[in-house]
Amino acid sequence: HVQLVESGGGSVEAGGSLRLSCAASGITFSKNCMAWFRQAPGKEREAVAGIYTAGGSTFYANSVKGRFTISQDSDKKTLFLQMDDLKPEDTAIYYCAAATSIGVRWYIEGNFDYWGQGTQVTVS
Repeated sequence: HVQLVESGGGSVEAGGSLRLSCAASGITFSKNCMAWFRQAPGKEREAVAGIYTAGGSTFYANSVKGRFTISQDSDKKTLFLQMDDLKPEDTAIYYCAAATSIGVRWYIEGNFDYWGQGTQVTVS
């Protein structure tokens, strides 16, 4: 039974920082693709950042490049998203996602097999 549980969301002023965590269980963490997506009110869910857990390659949406950092702790099966210099347009529900296949395109929602419940990030 695969579970992804996000934590770390909250409210912050513009320019502030938050660190999201995603604890994974029931999945081989070191041989897949993990990613963070977000969905703002009235908008479609979009890819934010991705990582291929085997080699550690990371990828970012242009809107967050230079401000967000995705990372992993393979031993603890935990995915992180460090978000700095937050802007009001970053306000959204953030979701952790896991793809069991390696090499999938990280930015395509349909490639992911498992999703967390989401955590709210509000920037004012």
